[in-house]
Amino acid sequence: MTDLQIAQSIPARHIGKIAKKLNISENQLEYYGSDKAKLPLDLINEESVKKSNLILVTAITPTPAGEGKTTTSIGLGDALSLNDKKAVVVIREPSLGPVFGIKGGAAGGGWSQVIPMVDINLHFTGDFHAIENANNLLAALIDNNIQSKTKSLNIDPRTVIWKRCMDMNDRGLRNIVAALGGKSGGIPRETGFDITAASEIMAILCLSKDLQDLKEKCGNIYVGDTFEGKPIYARDLKAEGAMTVLLKDAIKPNLVQTLEGNPAIIHGGPFANIAQGTNSIIATKMGLSMSDYVITEAGFGADLGAEKFMNIKCRAGGLSPKTIVLVATIRALKYHGGKPLTDLTNEDLEALRNGLPNLERHIHSLQSFGVPVIVSINSFSSDTSEEEKLLIEHCNKMGVDVALSKGWAEGGKGCLDLAKKVVCSVKECNSSFTPTYDLEDSIRTKMEKVCKTIYGAENVILTNKARNRMKRYESLGYDQLPICIAKTQKSLSDDEKRLGRPKHFDIHIRDFEIATGAGFIIPMAGNILRMPGLPGSPASDRISIDAEGNIEGLF
Repeated sequence: MTDLQIAQSIPARHIGKIAKKLNISENQLEYYGSDKAKLPLDLINEESVKKSNLILVTAITPTPAGEGKTTTSIGLGDALSLNDKKAVVVIREPSLGPVFGIKGGAAGGGWSQVIPMVDINLHFTGDFHAIENANNLLAALIDNNIQSKTKSLNIDPRTVIWKRCMDMNDRGLRNIVAALGGKSGGIPRETGFDITAASEIMAILCLSKDLQDLKEKCGNIYVGDTFEGKPIYARDLKAEGAMTVLLKDAIKPNLVQTLEGNPAIIHGGPFANIAQGTNSIIATKMGLSMSDYVITEAGFGADLGAEKFMNIKCRAGGLSPKTIVLVATIRALKYHGGKPLTDLTNEDLEALRNGLPNLERHIHSLQSFGVPVIVSINSFSSDTSEEEKLLIEHCNKMGVDVALSKGWAEGGKGCLDLAKKVVCSVKECNSSFTPTYDLEDSIRTKMEKVCKTIYGAENVILTNKARNRMKRYESLGYDQLPICIAKTQKSLSDDEKRLGRPKHFDIHIRDFEIATGAGFIIPMAGNILRMPGLPGSPASDRISIDAEGNIEGLF
């Protein structure tokens, strides 16, 4: 059975019954049909947050299809529930870009999924649309003000950094010229689109504490300068009120369920290679308020999602995980060991052994945070017993706990060993995480610490453009912000072709972007772009619907 067939084979329980497991009454729910609902923000209890246990799921450097963080997260949550632990999985909303691009959906897989799978992977409760509209309202207000003769802020069109956004991979929108068509079309200028997951509005939604904080952060968005060099913010355009109105429902987390009928909260969807890559602080705290264990995941490999989870999200939300689960697959390790993508299902102990340094690098990087690490081997049917034995023995030699996870094939039962090890690890953790850098460090120092400690790089090289942009942000007083490095997810370096554990490499920063509303600076490493493109054979080729409305090809 495909993931879609499995998801459709299990009747969804009424969402009101799922809510009762978290002691939420039905009259507190904002229903979106019978199988999903939004949750009010007043369910957050800061005292309960402090007493609960947060578990982060991350991964080694992934193959193009990913390594199963969401599948592992859901399987772990179901396994904890089987052991009579009050647990909830809190994850991100999928973006339509990957759904119709190369990676497919992000609702888990096999028997470790959240449902309704089709809705979650498509329009869901409309959060992404609200984020797009709030983002594009600000863009429209900027161009309108540039055109205006009565309320002009004297914005220099050449300095405007705010882009429009759309939740689709569309390389044709990366760089465009807007406002063509004569006087009625406005003042022409160069601009572009980001994918919605990389929008600052998405970051703001995920890092806000409440509706008022969301409004204030929207007002703090830096959009460009006047002709005299004075910075202009969204609040100068009186944009934050209307933007927040568009986001009034999107700020509320979404309650759904796993295939095994356990609660799951889904909210926010930033990518980790071009944004902070974690679900919202609000959703995480809501889960912590109502359960003893919250399992959450951070996008792509630990060098991206986990680093930003720690240094950005945990800082902003006053959070600290009790255990980190590092997902590894034998197929990915063989890929990092030199085996081609088309030949990963055949046993190859040598390739596996050659790929182990990638796992080692991620383990060492995560240990720098001072939080216990458990390796979870996401099992595939093509894995052989000899390959599993080699990987388990290697983890044991490193002194790292390891568990074989079969969540895809067996659901919660396939993750019972992982759940047992997680519970023991959580009990042993009595300290908060150690950040990679201090906020008082210079922008350059922060980059160097992340690149050396997390990626294993030797130096950070800035172009003249990047250096000048960095000086500009320092002059505006933003050097105390955390950093969110945009970098390829395919390598620990900034070169996607350097697999495994690269050595003797530098990180090249070609430019900077800034998110003053969200509260971080974005160094742009290598050739990374904030608007992806579709592959030669996109996933949309396989997706269709019949006359009765049955969808096929979605995974």
